[in-house]
Amino acid sequence: MTPITEVEGRRLSLSNLDKVLHPATGTTKGELLHYYATVAAVILPHLHDRAVSFLRYPDGPDGQLFFTKNPPPGTPAWVNTTPVPRSDAPGARQVVIQDLPSLMWAANLVVEFHTHQWPVESPAVADRLVLDLDPGPPATVVECCRVALHLRERLAADGLTAYAKTSGSKGLHLLVPLVPAPSEQVSAYARRLAVEAEAALPRLVVHRMAKALRPGKVFVDHSQNAAAKTTAAPYTLRARRLPAVSAPVTWEEVESCTSPDTLTLLMDDMPPRLSDYGDLLAPMFDPAVAGAVP
Repeated sequence: MTPITEVEGRRLSLSNLDKVLHPATGTTKGELLHYYATVAAVILPHLHDRAVSFLRYPDGPDGQLFFTKNPPPGTPAWVNTTPVPRSDAPGARQVVIQDLPSLMWAANLVVEFHTHQWPVESPAVADRLVLDLDPGPPATVVECCRVALHLRERLAADGLTAYAKTSGSKGLHLLVPLVPAPSEQVSAYARRLAVEAEAALPRLVVHRMAKALRPGKVFVDHSQNAAAKTTAAPYTLRARRLPAVSAPVTWEEVESCTSPDTLTLLMDDMPPRLSDYGDLLAPMFDPAVAGAVP
């Protein structure tokens, strides 16, 4: 029998709570749902008013993975959706996670949460810039941290403030709050930053995606600033062997990183981190911190 629970007045069917999703740690679906309930206060602001895409992994990271933008079949009528301009699907709509019931409904599908860099009220007008630092083996997040520190200084020279989070996989994401600007303009600036970083650190950085160029280097992926692209949201769990989180980190942690293990943050790490730091990405919502794209 599927358990029925009530969340803020909404009735939810929560299924397969004992299913093991991460065999390496024995993490169950029930524990995943508990995680999202625990971090709701910090993840919801990062999802609010943004169309969500889901990477679903209902049988864990070793099972079938499928990426969906459309509202999944059976989406309750009380879950918000919004029209999203998409060249591949005119008239398309996507889910918007605005409250705890919607978050728990989506988490029950076993998903990663991915969002655009723009809010639904202003499609293709970005209020943040993202740089995805992706290491090509044998490079690791340690090399990503070196690149992140370089990019932080480069952004500061343009009056922009960068914040870091783990990707939840092998790399690091840099987020920059912006005075809203067209996604095309933000994309062009992000590409320029990546090209400049490669010129400044040619043995460490590559700005092109070609796999042949990437061994031992950090790919500065600027492409996620395109209006159609999405990035893993802060605090989302990832479909990985371990229940890893795309977790905000301090610049002190970036500066002192000497081993990939130090920036592998799992869901059980998050409650004590939130107790110590709160939401390290809270300044993303402060208009006074946002900078203009040069």
